[in-house]
Amino acid sequence: MQLQIHDLTKTYPNGVQALKGISLTINQGMFGLLGPNGAGKSSLMRTIATLQDADSGSITLDGIDVLKDKEAVRRMLGYLPQDFGVYPKISAEQMLDHIAALKGISNKSERKEVVASLLDKVNLGSHKKKNLGTYSGGMKQRFGIAQALLGQPKLIIVDEPTAGLDPAERNRFYNLLSQIGENTIVILSTHIVEDVRTLCSDMAIICQGGLMYQGTPDDALNLVHGKVYTKNIDKAEVQQFKANYNLISTQLKSGQLTVRIVSDENPGAGFEPAEATLEDVYFNQISHVTDVVTL
Repeated sequence: MQLQIHDLTKTYPNGVQALKGISLTINQGMFGLLGPNGAGKSSLMRTIATLQDADSGSITLDGIDVLKDKEAVRRMLGYLPQDFGVYPKISAEQMLDHIAALKGISNKSERKEVVASLLDKVNLGSHKKKNLGTYSGGMKQRFGIAQALLGQPKLIIVDEPTAGLDPAERNRFYNLLSQIGENTIVILSTHIVEDVRTLCSDMAIICQGGLMYQGTPDDALNLVHGKVYTKNIDKAEVQQFKANYNLISTQLKSGQLTVRIVSDENPGAGFEPAEATLEDVYFNQISHVTDVVTL
């Protein structure tokens, strides 16, 4: 199973160019998609999920033309958008049963078994009779995860899936996705960079509609290995340091400003070497087209 995206472009009627010739090859397993707000991540995922057309380019999934044969893709797809709405006056069990029927699970007893299993997996088994309108934000998100997993999809797309989940729920969800990723393609869009490092065998960084990086997290780390330096400075010095160094991030703690830079050589001037993280790679890539990231 392989998803191939070639030279994909998308410009909205307001003139915003959301995708600028994106080309990606995504294999079976967990694929992390990183980028700031407005980078084009959601536009890319909506296009893959057949919810909007591209202006040009192509997408193929296991030989299927995604942009032309949308129904075939939808039968293989599980999708959880960032803003997932629910019908408030129907129970989780009833709603999931209805979606299961739409996805082709016609046998009633089979649907009941699948629905019960999925609700247990997302820790909603004890709340399955409650109307979705009574669910908290985190519970609604977990329900959204369950519906995305219906029908044993070959491609799963999840956009910021752990928003509203507590740490235990987040860990449970990621363990579930990791298990599923052994037999399918899972595209995970998240702002939590280290989750990509932990979970994903491959990743991409996009910014302002363009592809900045694709490869493994380990290869990404090698790009900045031994090149990250840090120093505490006064806030008034930030602009000076931005002008003189490749400043990738700043962090304010207890009134003290810590800056991180990427440099091929030790810059001296009181900078200390720091262990590189995937966040350093991410900030370094997007700093080429956006302003420095302040934490």
